[in-house]
Amino acid sequence: MSSEEVTRLLRKAYGDEIETVMNYMTNSIVLDGVRAEEIKESLQVDIQEELSHAEQLGERLKQLDEQPPASAEFEAHQHSLQPPQDTTDVLSVIDGVLDAEEDAIDTYRDLINAAEDADDPVTEDLAVTILADEEAHRTEFRGYRKEYRSD
Repeated sequence: MSSEEVTRLLRKAYGDEIETVMNYMTNSIVLDGVRAEEIKESLQVDIQEELSHAEQLGERLKQLDEQPPASAEFEAHQHSLQPPQDTTDVLSVIDGVLDAEEDAIDTYRDLINAAEDADDPVTEDLAVTILADEEAHRTEFRGYRKEYRSD
């Protein structure tokens, strides 16, 4: 059995990944304009990776005799990642992605520490692997932000 903090963080990360999938999907659908195409394509690729993260986190919770949260427990937090009123405002979506990635990175760092404290190397390894993916997404979208701000 793992600690309550590990379970709490696994459940938080699971919910965050599901929310990210929803927001990435919506933004990849609603963004307009020639400049939006590369961002839309990147979001569509990332949807699959974020969904995979959620599946892995859910499986880990199951292995710990816990259950991932379902929709009745869902509480949205990614306010900056909501689709913009102006569907050509690609920079606001990029900034929202960066906010979501920063939050995910913080959560996975906390999970790594909690898993280490709980002597749970399996959860720690999972969190390290997903953390690397989230840091790569952040780097990619930092590059997009530089491009959009230089115009």
